[in-house]
Amino acid sequence: MAASTSNADSSTAPPRANLVLLALLAVAAVANLNLAVASVALPEIGEAFVASQTSIDLIAVGYPLGLAASVLYLGAIGDRHGRKMMLVLGMSLVIPTSVLAAWAPNANVLFGARLFSGVAAGMAFPTTLALITALWSGSARIKSIALWSAVGVAVTAMGPLIGGTILEFYWWGSIFLIAVPFAVLALFLSLRFVPSHISESTDPIDNIGGLLSVVTIGALILAINFIVVPNRESLGLGLAAIALAGGIGFVIRERRAKFPLFDLHVAGRRIFWVAASAGVIVFGSLLGAAFIGQQFLQNVLGYSTLQAGASILPASVFVLLVVRKSAALVEARGSRFTLLIGYFAILCGFLTMLLLWSEGSPYWHIGLAYAFVGVGVGFSGTPASRSLTASVSILRVGMASSTADLERDLGASIMQSTMGALLTAGYAAAITVSIAGAPNADQITEITESQLRMSFAGAANVAKEYPQYADEITTAAKEAFIQGSNWAYAVGTLLVLVGMALVFFCFPKREAEEKLLADYHDADTAIET
Repeated sequence: MAASTSNADSSTAPPRANLVLLALLAVAAVANLNLAVASVALPEIGEAFVASQTSIDLIAVGYPLGLAASVLYLGAIGDRHGRKMMLVLGMSLVIPTSVLAAWAPNANVLFGARLFSGVAAGMAFPTTLALITALWSGSARIKSIALWSAVGVAVTAMGPLIGGTILEFYWWGSIFLIAVPFAVLALFLSLRFVPSHISESTDPIDNIGGLLSVVTIGALILAINFIVVPNRESLGLGLAAIALAGGIGFVIRERRAKFPLFDLHVAGRRIFWVAASAGVIVFGSLLGAAFIGQQFLQNVLGYSTLQAGASILPASVFVLLVVRKSAALVEARGSRFTLLIGYFAILCGFLTMLLLWSEGSPYWHIGLAYAFVGVGVGFSGTPASRSLTASVSILRVGMASSTADLERDLGASIMQSTMGALLTAGYAAAITVSIAGAPNADQITEITESQLRMSFAGAANVAKEYPQYADEITTAAKEAFIQGSNWAYAVGTLLVLVGMALVFFCFPKREAEEKLLADYHDADTAIET
């Protein structure tokens, strides 16, 4: 690698560094764009398919589920068989899966298309951070990771705005085509500028561990979505049992495997596991806030798709405003201090949603919450990702980068699934009470009651069928949705508090962090030599 000019340190960068970084950021942008772009279309999708709230939740979570379940395994394949190859293959497959999603004939096909689109992104996304870590060093690496983190978060936050604008002119499926031209560009840049075979492993791939990771994560996320659904509790519990068994099997396998997919000794390092756990909540918070918020704005406040998408702009703006400060703060005060600042801001965002968002909320209530979340994710993203890559050797950078990707995707899956499950349960509970208290409750058929309970879209459909009761039905559905969303914000607040406590009590302060990183480096160097 060619050395870059730096007076302060021995930072290095690859030849044509700007073009290489542009290619990697383009791939990351495609992966992150699809994480949130569907959220603004969920009300229209629900209405088009008359879908249950659970189906809507699964459509939203399908893409991050595909990414989260596959990212460790596919990242290991990239480490062994070629990261550039995985970049190219992943971007190539994003195109047909996006097209299938755009013209999906029903909710099940749309969920499947989103799932496989996530798997395609899982081929490419892990290699972006791995290559940044392998090709750059010193302060140049920290700045590149900060930019990678900022672009990822900003693109994710911009997804609803882009999607909302498109939906003003085209049908709901058009939002899934947004990623196609970007994927074509990322494919070209990757083929043209990304170097091949950089710091790749010669170890055999742990296929058993890879399959166990896929089963464990997939079953866990699906269990969260189904466990609170009436008549689906047994399915949810069965999936939870599969996730538990898969997780235990994964740990046993990784402890015994000669060449583990996920080195539990490295993962047990204090900086590594705390950063990974904290990152799950940090990155999931943005997706969870957008997921519930976009539905709230359209269903309850009556925003258009463009207005709803634009409402999240404060998150994007503040991410970009604070990310440079975040990188500087990590170097000056350490990762723990920077993470705690970010967590406090995210906490303020969720408390704003819980306490101020209601049927009569003015926009400043909405913008304030998203601004807090943007500040929080902007401050927390860089230290969460940097701590993972800094605490492993260059030979394990693929594992670190896969974990950094996993924390985003698993965070999105867990936060969206958990908040979506609480939204579903809260909505169903509230609408059931409204139905029981209706003056004509004895005249409501079982089919109509089922439609009212399944989602806001179902209630809207019933309101169209019975225009004489439309106002009462819509009012009850809005009140039920607010109750469900408040349940979701409450659990989001609780998870943020748990993450904040974890960082405060378990993550080392700056001096201890630097000593631990030096110890990790010495231990890895001794093993490698």
